[in-house]
Amino acid sequence: MTDPLVKEYASVLPEYERQRVACAHYVTNLLHNAGLKIHHVASRVKRPGSLEDKLRRKPGRYHRLEDVTDLLGVRVITYFESDVGVVGRLLEENLTVDWVNSVDKGMMQDPDRFGYRGVHYVVRLPASPEGPSTPWFEVQIRSILQHAWAEMEHDLGYKSRDAVPREVRRRFNRLSGLLEMADEEFMALHRLSRDYAANLPARVQEAPDSVFVDAQSMTHLLSTSPVRDIDAEVADALHVKLLVGWPDPERPQRLAGLLQYVGVHSVGTLDKELRRNAQSIVRFATVLLPRLRSAWLPAGGARPGVSVVHYVLLRVCANPSLDPAEVMAMLDLNHPDGLPRLTEIVMDAYREIQDSSPAALPAPGTPLSS
Repeated sequence: MTDPLVKEYASVLPEYERQRVACAHYVTNLLHNAGLKIHHVASRVKRPGSLEDKLRRKPGRYHRLEDVTDLLGVRVITYFESDVGVVGRLLEENLTVDWVNSVDKGMMQDPDRFGYRGVHYVVRLPASPEGPSTPWFEVQIRSILQHAWAEMEHDLGYKSRDAVPREVRRRFNRLSGLLEMADEEFMALHRLSRDYAANLPARVQEAPDSVFVDAQSMTHLLSTSPVRDIDAEVADALHVKLLVGWPDPERPQRLAGLLQYVGVHSVGTLDKELRRNAQSIVRFATVLLPRLRSAWLPAGGARPGVSVVHYVLLRVCANPSLDPAEVMAMLDLNHPDGLPRLTEIVMDAYREIQDSSPAALPAPGTPLSS
């Protein structure tokens, strides 16, 4: 016989579904407004069958639907374990918390025991004067590795430590330790990356030859001289605007890859090369880009790093051991007549400016500045 609470729940399920959307929206906006970078936010409404199973497992515990605090659920997956606490504090500051039913799974375990280490809050949205109070709902907060653990544990069917056969318990303990160490290492890498970015401007200024060309250093260089200055010269020569702040997160990484391809590994070397070849870079871009309008004009102007792209193309065209087609592929450029035609256009532009002023261009095999 179906429990009366299950029948009642089934009749109001559409309202719970509406509340699910509102709860997930509120939590998502809360995280976004706090500037937190979160891997994923998901939500769900408990199925009537799941509620029936819960009531069967815990007879006499629930007398009203309001007593069941996990009919609505929101799950927040963070990248780092340290962000689990940050999200928790944010919920505590902005929502009403049911502390009796909220739980920190990690605090419940002995230090030498394995298991899921997420945080579960039972919360309610702020009261609205326009309507009745919202239902309680559960928010689970996990790091992405804690989430992986929980999903694997659930798939294996183990609900508690005592449910795990002794033969496999040792392997579970080892795996738990590995995941905990991985979480800590990812947090350490995050701190190192953040510190590297914070110290980058000073290092570029004081010891550019010690700074490697990578995505982060290229992100910084795109807004500084000489890259920004030569980019502006190219844009002026083409009578288009320089697209400052162009929203392409892969652009710095692509440019770093191009520079690595032609043997430019340090910021100091790049600075010297760009300054030494600035005139040639602008002339080359002015000749080549009008012949490839379909590849750049739809963006509405010259992208940041256009000077770096044309410096690399100059190096490649001047060096028989390098392949312009490789650069086209790294830039993800296309042409209606195919990559060979695109490469031919680049080489024709190089030969044209070489014929007009060969002294100003890198000669084949010219070594990089030291």
